[in-house]
Parts: sequence; structure tokens; C-alpha cells
Amino acid sequence: MERGEYYPLFETKMGRGRVVYRLFAISLFVAICLIWLHRFNHIITITTNHTQQEEEDDRGIWVWLGLLAAELWFGFYWILTQAFRWNPVFRHPFKNRLSQRYEHMLPEVDIFVCTADPEIEPPMMVINTVLSVMAYDYPTEKLSVYLSDDGGSEITFYALLEASNFAKSWIPFCKRFKIEPRSPAAYFNTIIDSADTTNLGHELVAIKKLYNEMERRIEDATKLKRVPKEARLKHGGFSQWDSYTSKRDHDTILQRPQYHHNFKAGAMNSLLRVSSIISNGKVILNVDCDMYSNNSETIRDVLCFFMDEKKGHQIGFVQSPQIFENVTKNDIYGNALLAISEVEFHGADSWGGPMYIGTGCFHKRESLCGMKFSGEYKHKWKSENDLFIEGNLQELEEKAKGLANCSYEENTQWGKEMGLKYGCPVEDVITGLSMQINGWKSVYYNPPRKPFLGIAPTSLLEVLIQHKRWSEGDFQILLSKYSPAWHAFGKIPLGLQMGYCSYCLWAANCLATLYYSIIPSFYLIKGISLFPKISSCWFIPFAYVIIGETVYSLLEFLLCGGTFKGWWNEQRIWLYKRTSSYLYALSDTILKLFGFSDSAFTITAKVSQEEVSKRHEKEIMEFGTSSPLFTILATLALFNLFCFLNVLKDAILRDGGFGAYEKLGLQVILCGFLVLINLPLYQGLFLRKDSGKLPSSVALKSSTLALALFLSYIFV
Repeated sequence: MERGEYYPLFETKMGRGRVVYRLFAISLFVAICLIWLHRFNHIITITTNHTQQEEEDDRGIWVWLGLLAAELWFGFYWILTQAFRWNPVFRHPFKNRLSQRYEHMLPEVDIFVCTADPEIEPPMMVINTVLSVMAYDYPTEKLSVYLSDDGGSEITFYALLEASNFAKSWIPFCKRFKIEPRSPAAYFNTIIDSADTTNLGHELVAIKKLYNEMERRIEDATKLKRVPKEARLKHGGFSQWDSYTSKRDHDTILQRPQYHHNFKAGAMNSLLRVSSIISNGKVILNVDCDMYSNNSETIRDVLCFFMDEKKGHQIGFVQSPQIFENVTKNDIYGNALLAISEVEFHGADSWGGPMYIGTGCFHKRESLCGMKFSGEYKHKWKSENDLFIEGNLQELEEKAKGLANCSYEENTQWGKEMGLKYGCPVEDVITGLSMQINGWKSVYYNPPRKPFLGIAPTSLLEVLIQHKRWSEGDFQILLSKYSPAWHAFGKIPLGLQMGYCSYCLWAANCLATLYYSIIPSFYLIKGISLFPKISSCWFIPFAYVIIGETVYSLLEFLLCGGTFKGWWNEQRIWLYKRTSSYLYALSDTILKLFGFSDSAFTITAKVSQEEVSKRHEKEIMEFGTSSPLFTILATLALFNLFCFLNVLKDAILRDGGFGAYEKLGLQVILCGFLVLINLPLYQGLFLRKDSGKLPSSVALKSSTLALALFLSYIFV
């Protein structure tokens, strides 16, 4: 390399097929406009040609106005989603250049691991994550790992002590043999059927034995719900639990109950303050306790973005995808979110960066602590004033306790202008948006070997509750003072603003989707057409939008590594989320605005029963319990089944057969689609005998409601 010549630490490549996609998107937009024009023209025709049947005409006008509103919404929302598909970019780091230039001055990295409940998030899972991040291919003296346990569990503390002892053998083993992944449980699972372990010899047997012994001790303590007496006597840290009464009421191991807790955001802010007086790493990685490191080179890759001499100064955080290791081949619950991780976040990267999703994210400490970026800012990675702790360890511990206590935040900017923001179920998204408003950019890093792997929900109810929390939090952001619709206007690029709004409006999608799931089937019973007949020229834009968007969605899914059946499952979950999770998210948010409801933090279970796991592996949908969410889904599914069966009956018995339904073609197709996609629900209601079926109470309630809706239009 010649002196003075600039060689970047990463490159940015444009996505392929952009021109083709843009032409397709423009043609689809023209078809959408023609659909809107058709609706406007028909409403005008109805109002100017009033017949004597005024009451029926008035009802028809309102139905068509509803369809127009739904189609305007679908079109508007589709426009928002195009921002993240218009110009996707892909990042590639050069860590060999990083090593050549900065190996002698690599920055300190602080790693935050957050857990909340040892019953939902087992200690063995937590320490596997901790061990995986301790074993990064990075100078050990420059890594500091912090574990925040919101539940203040002494079992988790005991597991961490055991892990620290095991790490003395595990980390050298990882680095000597360069193994991947470096979560012990994940690694041992990968070598069960592998023959490529001959070079490890007796060392593999020895390290596996140490792990099994540690696992047995931790599992025994977890089952007995108490720490072994010898461990208590050996380590003075257990004295902290002498005044412990409950997860929400314990000594200042972490928090006190008389102050608002703020959940994960509060825990992260406490770690920010505590780490600042211990290690004060310039780069911070935060991971959820179920997201273990799957790539030991990740830190070096990420530093290529931060430490690039020209482009790195403005990068405030680097986000990696949230990938799950327990997703089945056809992803029955759509947990992989392939469109988001493989398409949309790459598109967001071209507009200034993806959102912060709360895990698998690297931050510059300054950006996370509220500093605003300015053109004069240049990050100094080499500093003679790096923190060095000496003196009384007890004094340091007492000072750290004070910083961790919730009372420390009173009358400060923590949770407002500093650290993670409070007052929203998705504190991560609002925090990332605030950083971007402050002038920072983010980068999306999605390498072939994924940086982190986690655990996805294995039942439909867990999935729906998770998406209810996400969509409710995002919608609250839209209505908050941090709204991307107005607060971010002019402060972030328009494309990024549109993308944020598309996520914040997830909940609002429920209204148009519910309308389209009910009204066309209602009028199908009466034989009243709400769409152009197949022989009409107005049928063409409807057909083009339906076929074009379906084919594109399928091709996108397949190119992202999915399967046809996986795509079909994704469409089903898309429908279920919009008609249940998003509906509750929207109603809860509106009620909260009027003081009638308040959001509660929900932790998604990370463990499942053996029978549930087996059904998940066989890709059998898990219901297993009663829920209002299931009642809504089952009622809609049965109502459309009744409507479709009525159409089949009339087509068989009437003169003209199916030809009589030529003017109702699109309604028949829509109703048939809603029946076909709900087959797992019908099976869960009436055909399955296992414990994962829908309870009889749900079957009775939904059948009654669906039949009442159906008969109300038969006899009116």
C-alpha cells in the first residue's frame, strides 16, 4: 500500500435487478391507480343514478366506500414498503486490512447480555450465550462481558460462576482449534453426527466431560431452586440475596420496586453506567440471552465499519439480522421474517441504515449515550486516557451499585436524551430512530455465516402475542413525540422515514384486511358483485395486481432461501397477524390513549414442552389453549367456509352452474383463498385429537359466531 493512498475497510455493492424491479413496481402502481379510478367512477355512477330502492342503494354506496378506503390503504401502504426495495445495498468488510492497520490499537468492547426470568429463560441457555461471546476471536483483555438479570435470580448468578470457571478451559479450546460455533451446547450438537473431530482427540472428550458436569450442577440447582451450600460458602456474592424477597423486591443487586422498572431499557441503561467505571469500552454489543454468537469473527468484521477512515465516523451502530436456529424447513410460523432480514433491511441501508432491533447490535458508546453527530466529529480510537481501574474493589462495587439503582435516574436525562428511551414496549426501535435523528447512520451486516442465532416461538399463540407486542409498540412510536411521520421529517432521508412508517403502521393494517376478509364473502352469499366481472376491461388491473404481487412475493421468498410451502405458510401467518395480533395492538393503543388500558411487558418463552417441540419439528401447528386471538381467527375461517360451501351448493343446484358466477369471479377466488389457507385451523377445530388442537370451547364459540354472521345475511 502506497503512503497516503486510501484503502477502505469495507465496500458497498448495489443489489442486482434494481432496474427490472423498478419497472415492475411502476407498472403495478399504474394498475393500483386504475383500481382506485374504477372505485371512484362506480361510486359516482351509484350516486347519480338513484333508484327507488334508496335504502339498498345507500347501503351499496357505503360498502363501495369501504372497499375504496381499504384499497386506498393497501395502495398507500404498498407505496411505503417500496422505499426499502428501491435500492438495496450489501456490505463487505475487509478484516485483513483492519488487522494490518489497527491490530495494535483495537478498541475495548463491552458486551451486554440481558435476561429477565430463569423460569422462562433457563440459566443453561443464558450461560451458553455468555460463553459464546466470551470466546470471540479478539484480544481477551479487551473484552468485558456484563450479564443483567432483571429477576435478580441467585440461580442465574450461580450459573454464571460455574460458567466463569468452565471458561478457563473452554476459551483456550475454542481458540486453539478455531471451532464454530462457540456456544458449547450448539457446538456439541453440531459434532454429534460429524466425523471431523479426529484432530481434537482426548481434548474434546475432556472438555465435553467438564461441560456435562457443569450442566448437571446447574440443572440440579435449577430444579431444587436453591444454590448448593458449598457454593454459597465459597463465594461472598451470595450474601446479596440475604434480603431477597421476590423478583420485583430485592436489595440493590439491580433495582428497587418503588421506582418504575423500565424493564430491558432500564437494565441496558444501568449496564451503560456501570460499565463506564469498569471497562468503558468504546464499542458496545448487546444481545438477548437466547441469541448466542455463531461467528467468532463478528467483532473484527464490525470494526471495519466503525474504524474506516472516511465513512466510519458517522456510523453510530451496526445491526445484524435476528436469525433463529429452530426454524423448520418450511417455517410454519413465518419466524424467519425473510423479507425483512434479506430484503428490507438491505434497502434501509441505502437510506442511512436499518432500525435498531434490540439484539445483535454493535454501538459506539457516544451514539448510545445521546451524543449528536456533527461534521467536525472524528472518533479517536487511540487514547492515552483509557480507563484503568485501580484501588479498592469494594469501593468500586458500591459505586457500581449506586449507578445501577433506579433512583440514580431521578431528575436526569437517562431514558429521555441518554441511553435507551423509556415509555414504549419496543424501546430499541425508538432508540435507534433517535440516534439517526441525531445525525448518526447505521449499517446492516448480514454475512453468509450469521453472527447470531436465537430461539423462535414454537406455538401459534406465542407468535401472535409477540407480534401484538411489536406492532403495538411500533404504533405507539407513530403517535409519540418521536414519530417518524413528523418528528423525523427533514432529519432523516425520506426513504428511511417511509420505511419506519411502514413498520409503525403494522397495527393499522388490521382494518382493511378484516374488511376484505368479511365484506366480499357477505355479498357473495347474496350474489351481489363488488368487483368487475371477468369479461370487463376493469378486471385487468385487479388481475394484474393480484397475479403480479403474488408472483413477485413468491420469487422474492424463493430467492431469499425459502421454499414454496414456506411462502404459503408466510401468507397464512401474515393473514393471522393482521386479523388478530394487529387488531388487539390497535385497540389497546387507542384505549391507552384514553386511559383505559396499559401495556404490559411480555417475555416470549424460550423453552417448550417435549410434545410441543415434536409437533413443531413435524410442522404441525400448535394451538393447545383458549385465547380470544384464536376465537377471532376461527370465526373468520368458519364464516368464509360457510360462504364458500353455499356458493358450491348454489352452483351445483342452479341452472347455469358455475357460469352464473362469472360476475362474482374475484369474490369466489378471494373466499376460496381464505378457506384454503385456513386448513390448519379447520384441522385444529374438528379433526385433530392431540393436545395441540384447538379447545372445544373455542370451536363452540367460533362456530356460533360464524353461523350467526352467515345466517344474518341469508335471512336479511
